[in-house]
Amino acid sequence: MRTHIGGMADLIATSPAPITPDPAPRTRGDARAIASPPAPRVYHGINWTGLQTLYLKEVRRFWKVGLQTIAAPVVTTLLYMMVFVVAMRSANPTVEGVPFAQFVAPGLIMMAILTNAFANSSSSLIQAKIMGTAPDFLTPPLSPFELAAAFSLGAATRGMAVGLVTALSVWPFAHSTIFSLAAVLYYALAASLIMAFVGVLTGLWAEKFDHLAAVTTFIVTPLTFLSGTFYTIHRLPAFAQSFAAFNPFFYLIDGFRYGFVGHADGSLAIGAAYTGALTLGLGVGSWAVIRSGWRLKS
Repeated sequence: MRTHIGGMADLIATSPAPITPDPAPRTRGDARAIASPPAPRVYHGINWTGLQTLYLKEVRRFWKVGLQTIAAPVVTTLLYMMVFVVAMRSANPTVEGVPFAQFVAPGLIMMAILTNAFANSSSSLIQAKIMGTAPDFLTPPLSPFELAAAFSLGAATRGMAVGLVTALSVWPFAHSTIFSLAAVLYYALAASLIMAFVGVLTGLWAEKFDHLAAVTTFIVTPLTFLSGTFYTIHRLPAFAQSFAAFNPFFYLIDGFRYGFVGHADGSLAIGAAYTGALTLGLGVGSWAVIRSGWRLKS
């Protein structure tokens, strides 16, 4: 009897403790609450982190291939400069009292700024659409304003960088001096932003690289060459001078040249107001098109 009782005591001591029922069993809603993913981050105002990240991505994109995006435009501008300087050396002409090399140098610098700012934003968007990488910047919490700002500022950075390097490269040929630093900076920045926004709109509109080439060949290049890049517009026929009054490239080149030589063919006040309003209008247009998702979201 003692042995049996002792054996029973040992069995009870070694057996696991009884499992008591949960006084408050979990419901299906509680299970869903536990398994739900964390709430997304809430950004009050501008997502500065995302904006900076996309901007740096655009800058590193062209900086990684700097031989093509920075050095190549400088070489092209230097060839233009050498041809004009060598061809005109014996004649030693002046334009409105300014030596020809000093007159043409700001136009060549501005031409490099315009074409490279346009190329950066337009090529970035068309590549994203063709290669299917657009979700990389559409999925993160970036607003249309932040997308437009990042792409345009990245393109403007390339335009300003090319302009600075080009100016340093042509100085041995032109020996240009700065007459108005404010005018140089304003028109260089306005030109970079205008063509950056135009590049954004073109990149959204284009469906293949041929469309970008068509805009560059039939719109950007003619407007640049017909805007007094190599000459004063007073030498143009009357109808061409009337057309130049509506050409924003003319005011950009004219104001930029004024910053170096102190001479302008047109009104500086009209040029500053026109280019400023155009920059604002193109910026709003880029934001609106990105917001609509036209040719960007399926």
